[in-house]
Amino acid sequence: MKNHRNNDIWIERACHLAAIGLSVTAAFALRFDLSIPASAIPTLKQALLIAILAKLPIFDWVGFYRTLRRFVSIPDLYLVFLGNMAGSVLFAAVSMFWIGPAMPRSVLIIDAVLCFVATAMVRFSVRICNEAFRERSRAERTGILIYGAGAVGAQLVREIHSNSGTRYEVRGFLDDDPLKQNTRIMGIPVLGSGRQASSVVQQLNRRRPTVGEIIIAMPSATGPQKRESLANCRAAHIPCKTVPGIDELLSGRVLSAQVRNPSVQDLLGRQPVHLDEAQVKARIAGRSILVTGAAGSIGSELCRQVARFGPARLVAFDQAESDLFKVENEVRERFPGLEFVTALGNIREPDRLSEVLHRQGVESIFHGAAYKHVPMMESHVLEAVCNNILGTWNLVRAARHQKVNSLLMISSDKAVNPICVMGATKRICERIVSARHSGNGHTKCVSVRFGNVLGSNGSVVQVFQAQIAAGGPVKVTHPEVRRYFMTVSEAVSLVVQASTSSEGSEIFVLDMGEPIRIVDLAENMIRLAGKVPYEDIDIQFTGLRPGEKLMEELRGKSEGLVATAREKMQIIREQPLGWDTVESWIDELKELITVRDEPEIIAHMQRLLPEYSPAVRSGRQPIGMVPAGDSNRLLPAVLIRDPLVERRQQGD
Repeated sequence: MKNHRNNDIWIERACHLAAIGLSVTAAFALRFDLSIPASAIPTLKQALLIAILAKLPIFDWVGFYRTLRRFVSIPDLYLVFLGNMAGSVLFAAVSMFWIGPAMPRSVLIIDAVLCFVATAMVRFSVRICNEAFRERSRAERTGILIYGAGAVGAQLVREIHSNSGTRYEVRGFLDDDPLKQNTRIMGIPVLGSGRQASSVVQQLNRRRPTVGEIIIAMPSATGPQKRESLANCRAAHIPCKTVPGIDELLSGRVLSAQVRNPSVQDLLGRQPVHLDEAQVKARIAGRSILVTGAAGSIGSELCRQVARFGPARLVAFDQAESDLFKVENEVRERFPGLEFVTALGNIREPDRLSEVLHRQGVESIFHGAAYKHVPMMESHVLEAVCNNILGTWNLVRAARHQKVNSLLMISSDKAVNPICVMGATKRICERIVSARHSGNGHTKCVSVRFGNVLGSNGSVVQVFQAQIAAGGPVKVTHPEVRRYFMTVSEAVSLVVQASTSSEGSEIFVLDMGEPIRIVDLAENMIRLAGKVPYEDIDIQFTGLRPGEKLMEELRGKSEGLVATAREKMQIIREQPLGWDTVESWIDELKELITVRDEPEIIAHMQRLLPEYSPAVRSGRQPIGMVPAGDSNRLLPAVLIRDPLVERRQQGD
């Protein structure tokens, strides 16, 4: 590739040499009415030599050959003008000194104009050829409309025009800005607004299909804007794709290669999190870091992000052998210089935890190991308590005993005013983590609380994808159930940032944006699959499952949020429990676990958490029943009006 690039530069230099010679000769010919007298030939030869020696080095110095000709644009034209101005001034000065009065002044002016035109043609030759070839082969290409006539849309047009191998042919723009209507951007007309997508496509395809796709070029749009744009594109009844967000744009590939089908993440419209990388690196680089639950979706992403900052050692702790093996292979391949240690074990085993912390010299812990599925934990109380509560207790005790610098536990929005076992265990874990130890305050322990992670293992997105692939129906618990969502990478980025900002005993609450109706998520996923909700794939409402709320919360009624200097991050500070109080409560819990008394375990958790209101525990919550307000009473689902179901029943 390097040799090919050098050859291209020498070919361009040869073309510029020819352009200089032709422009000087043409200038003399025009000066003498296309008939150069014999007496002017010696002057012409001297002028040719001076022009070549003066201009070629100037062209090189200005930077003519630093830009690939297939990507030239207006800034390159300015560079060509600047180089020609400098070259022509030097040519004129040397000619006046060397040749003297025999050199016609008009030749210098004519040569400057002609040389600029000729060198500009050489610079833009590849793009001109691509444009000409593109016009000849447009029948072989897919006609597209670009939704979004901004900087990214213009960049996409520029790249398509400069690439003769692309399969796209831009027919026009769609944009909602009134000031851009009936204008042209890079020669491409703005044909209408987004809501006019259907009529624009129908008009262009009236005689024969000329537009086959719409590409949404709005990577920084919000969630509602992206949902509206997708709806407008679907109304046109042709496929649509999208240009990815800034993280993917920075991956190094060309823009047109990153055009992809819209995803569920696009519908969230979450803006990328900007880490204070210097501070994060100062806390991670050169240290031994432990991640529990490293084989899970959150834990594995933690391993990837922590590895970027150069820890001395990264220890991945989990009991899932096969998944841990996959994480190990991926991290070792991406970070070959990192000391990556896999540690099989269970957080229920305090001796194993102490052994790993001591042997690996762990300095910081990211605690992500937990049972998280709400309905399953409702029927497995002992397992939830043993794994989540005792596992966290074991880890915090071992960390304090080994004098680990910091421990961060990943919590859940279900810990707020919990009605489910999983939420109650997570809230108790928060109290354990924030408990004050009178003897050993060396370890700073904090929690990070956030909602659902989009696409995590066993998440609603994966369930919906499987149901859609099977042809439906897609099953939603209730038409009004809402949840907070964020992407895995965003959640983990904020977790990593929180680990650098802790003073100890805080609960960090991440900005989850607006909650999303699960039925809206289901409908949009069906549409993303190219199907029509309630026609191609039906949606069924099954009733809330045990332990589920209609709406999750991010803070309790008595919890006050304190703003931080960090983006999308707030803090809850509460009066911490004493270490002795927690230890006494844990000892009593262990006794109850020994006799496997679930009702007493629930009552014991309520003594530590008065806000814990367990859901109905006599079997599965009846289908078609929903909670009434904040209590545990049940109301028939028929009392809840669902406009979507009503429209279907009325044949709308």
